Amino acid sequence: MKKLMKRLNFAIVGVMASVSSSMAASGADDALCMLAEKFSDIFEIIQTLAFVGAGITIAGWAWGYISGGKAINPTDEVKNKGIPMLIGFILLFGIGTVLSIFMTMTGEGGSMGCVPEFFGN
Repeated sequence: MKKLMKRLNFAIVGVMASVSSSMAASGADDALCMLAEKFSDIFEIIQTLAFVGAGITIAGWAWGYISGGKAINPTDEVKNKGIPMLIGFILLFGIGTVLSIFMTMTGEGGSMGCVPEFFGN
């Protein structure tokens, strides 16, 4: 299994190294600019919901401890609720961050050079 994973990782790195240069020449920026223009409102809503969801996940976990009013066993709590909550938080925060970076790249002064007629400008 380790050998298979090593080979798969090398293949992924090879594809990532070769695809980026070929996408730059093929006009992928135009397609991403068009995508950003058409779906800008949806991306903003998803970004906001992802950040709010990440905050509610952490706040809900903390409120459970505050309202419980009893001593907790940290080891059991981390095993039962901690790992899934942390994974959910990381996924939600990551989605919000990636969308924020994408909207910044396609906005005014962004690295893709899109015309900023969207994202509320």
